[in-house]
Amino acid sequence: MQIGHINLVNPVILAPMAGVTDLPFRLLAKEMGCGLVYSEMVSDKGLLYKNNHTMDMLAIDERERPVSMQIFGSDPASMAKAAQFVEAAGTNIIDINMGCPTPKIIKNGSGAALMCQPELAYRIMVSVVEAVKVPVTVKIRKGWNLTSINAVEMAKLAEKAGISAIAVHGRTREQFYSGDADWTIIRQVKESVGIPVIGNGDIRTPYDAEKMLVETGCDGLMIGRGAQGNPWIFRQVTHYLETGEMIEPPTASERLAVMLRHLDMLVEYKGEHLGIREMRRHGAWYTKGLHHSSELRLKFNQAVCKEDFIAALDEFR
Repeated sequence: MQIGHINLVNPVILAPMAGVTDLPFRLLAKEMGCGLVYSEMVSDKGLLYKNNHTMDMLAIDERERPVSMQIFGSDPASMAKAAQFVEAAGTNIIDINMGCPTPKIIKNGSGAALMCQPELAYRIMVSVVEAVKVPVTVKIRKGWNLTSINAVEMAKLAEKAGISAIAVHGRTREQFYSGDADWTIIRQVKESVGIPVIGNGDIRTPYDAEKMLVETGCDGLMIGRGAQGNPWIFRQVTHYLETGEMIEPPTASERLAVMLRHLDMLVEYKGEHLGIREMRRHGAWYTKGLHHSSELRLKFNQAVCKEDFIAALDEFR
């Protein structure tokens, strides 16, 4: 798969997820064979005002390339400037967020709110494309609600604006993440444009990945919640698509080894206090379904330092 001049080793992509796809998690996904990793969404205003936390989000490790940095906002001029900041930081691709459903993003006219303003969305896309030299992509949803389904219209505008690829989440903003993703809309988008289309929604197994490719004809597969606590899914999906063979799921000891590596990276990258707090959430995902996982989650939530977290895992061993 190719996005602009960027060639991907495979079409299996890590979706942008706030509070999840930071640098440590992106590295884990890349190590597991992910073809392209997306950052958490980065605020255009945060970049323009050089907010410390926002600027920290631009950190890129050479091992994770190619990487796409996602920006959000509702003003064409500030989005163009934000894109230039991100390009200068060294990203390979810039993505425009037009799919986030959370109220705090919507109330500012950003994210999925732009699905309701196609003309503004088009001006933002044109502004960003013209401001940078790297490929620009966009992530959208099926529509705002069931009476406003306009993914095909938005995709055509994206192609007209010079967007290099478009990712489509098969749910409306009203659905958030409930119900089933509609893959039919992804097929409709694919049939309506000539740029690469990336399918997103309900890919949790290699079988799901293959099924989406067959049913939609999409060029790439974007995995979000299916990767939470499960970076192995990238290895499983890529191997299955290449060989037709299933890889055995990770053993409990393999899960724990990756958890410890993830913990080390979070502490190194964000410091112990914040790293431990963020690892609590990841720890719950990693251990979901394992024996005594509820007791482990309780210990994770009580951990205040790295040693506490390791001690909880040692008890589990």
